[in-house]
Amino acid sequence: MITRRAFLAGLALPAKLIPSRLAICSETFAPRGFVEACRLARRIGYAGIEIQPSHLDPDPVSLPAARRREIRRLLAAEGLACPAFHSLLGSPPGLHLTTAVEAVRRRSWDYLAGLVELAAEISPGSLLVLGSGKQRQAVGGVSVGQASAWLSEGLAWLAPRAERAGVTVLIEPLAPHLCNVVNTLEEALRIVRAVGSPAVATILDTHNTVAEKEPVGVLLERYGPWIRHAHLNEYDGSAPGRGNYPFAELLRAFERRRYQGWLSVELFDFKPDGETVARQAFQYLSRLAG
Repeated sequence: MITRRAFLAGLALPAKLIPSRLAICSETFAPRGFVEACRLARRIGYAGIEIQPSHLDPDPVSLPAARRREIRRLLAAEGLACPAFHSLLGSPPGLHLTTAVEAVRRRSWDYLAGLVELAAEISPGSLLVLGSGKQRQAVGGVSVGQASAWLSEGLAWLAPRAERAGVTVLIEPLAPHLCNVVNTLEEALRIVRAVGSPAVATILDTHNTVAEKEPVGVLLERYGPWIRHAHLNEYDGSAPGRGNYPFAELLRAFERRRYQGWLSVELFDFKPDGETVARQAFQYLSRLAG
């Protein structure tokens, strides 16, 4: 009889991606403050923390320079990298990138430009994951095609600013139940190519691959050059290892491509608590690495 331990050993992967390039999203540890989130992430074994800006402040763009330097020093003191920022536009309220109301659209893109500067100051060379489904979906009679065009237009405007700041913006394909604009890597790549900037690329989020028709290995072969980051979670948003997503296949595919980016655990189910699920995810992914 093959034991679970022997089975996992047979799936063992080269260890360079895990845990040395494994991060976790900061809101996993909410309502604890950001300082405690960093300490818990490092104590568990994560090498990086991906920041939800509203975890820093309800209006993160308003953070003064001194606070930005303080956050950067905190990350260094804890020995943590900050590879990316995500959930960008949930706070402050009232932002929307593809609304027909031009003034709101303009204010939202200006705010995103402010987040580019914030990311550059806290973690030079980091990524902005542009998910924010509620703030980019087609609403109020706007067609999906028009919303996609405004999204592309806005990214083209933002790209030179991101290039100057040394930040890369990643358009994230989202599951159809979360957003009706950009649901697949193919759709994301159309926008990336239309913008034509090295500061705009895409991301693979395992939770959001429900609209894809190809297995993950094929997706990485086809879109790998444009995938700069990955979010790891089960299809239902729970911790890796609690469902049936083929993480061993995913990690092997990344290794075949000699992927140099980060893998971030992004969870939507924190039961029984954030620290417990963060530890479970870390242990499961580490076992896969052997």
